[in-house]
Amino acid sequence: MIVLQNTVISDDVRDQFFVCNLEKCKGACCVEGDLGAPLEEEELKILEENYAHIKPYMTGAGQQAVEDQGLYIKDWEGDYSTPTIGNRECAYAIYDADKTLKCAIEQAYYDGKIDWKKPISCHLYPIRITKYDGFEALNYDRWGICSAACNFGQDLGVRVYQFLKEPLIRKYGEGWYAELEQLMENGKSGK
Repeated sequence: MIVLQNTVISDDVRDQFFVCNLEKCKGACCVEGDLGAPLEEEELKILEENYAHIKPYMTGAGQQAVEDQGLYIKDWEGDYSTPTIGNRECAYAIYDADKTLKCAIEQAYYDGKIDWKKPISCHLYPIRITKYDGFEALNYDRWGICSAACNFGQDLGVRVYQFLKEPLIRKYGEGWYAELEQLMENGKSGK
């Protein structure tokens, strides 16, 4: 376990290899699971403000899911997530020419329509964050559909925290990530 500021990070984030391999998995994480993508409370307003720019990128079924369920849903634990199409893929998921699932939100971002890349939970995957009083736990989420990503990461020599540099900086800042890199290289914990 690595302690850094107000975060506790599992050793797996340092020890495991990972690089998304969309050619192999075809974006299965946008379909599999119990719910849509987890959303932080502050992301709800961002989604509301940007939906008009995101909607043109969505599939008809995705737009219908949003019309029926709303831009986001509140689950049985009081957490928010994206709606799904028939309890399967995220309403914001889109297929590219190779039938690989991508994100309508991210596509609107890449096209310069919005300045929000995508929900932080998606950007940080395979790290899942659990919030506690006074700190956040960052855990590596092992999922069979990502085995190709683990193999690809191992082939390239890229660890989970290295692959997720951009979203970790987005979430916690440059200083936090620089300190994380030092801790990971030294294999120690810091406060």
